[in-house]
Amino acid sequence: MEVILFEKIDRLGNIGDLVNVKAGFARNFLLPQGKAKVATDENKAEIEKRRVELEKMAADAIAAAEARRDSILALAVSITAKSGTEGKLFGSIGNTDIAAAITEAGVIVEKREVRLPEGPIRQAGEYEITLHLHSDVNVIANITIIGEETT
Repeated sequence: MEVILFEKIDRLGNIGDLVNVKAGFARNFLLPQGKAKVATDENKAEIEKRRVELEKMAADAIAAAEARRDSILALAVSITAKSGTEGKLFGSIGNTDIAAAITEAGVIVEKREVRLPEGPIRQAGEYEITLHLHSDVNVIANITIIGEETT
């Protein structure tokens, strides 16, 4: 199915690009969220009219993500969790916990922006966590997991 993108999408294209995607992806994700429209002559004309407006909105989104990135770089975030004697956590620290800790420290982060390629954290220590704030903006946050020994 051929669609016209109304915003930049990772590994797909930029604003105004005409791309070929699977029908289900278009029908279930791109079209309902307003990220794209079916490639008709009418929609092609609409994107050309709105291109300046859409590019300004995209530039504003990048600027907001970069401001959040700068704020996150200035943070020192620590999470306290119960652990055993060797620092192994009872349970784990996941996306939700990290997003909540950063938000509590003063910068709003959603759990979908937290990247944990190796899965949840199960050991106390210092970690560098990648946050994907925008398709063009990533930041590495330093998180300290403090193990609170229980007896």
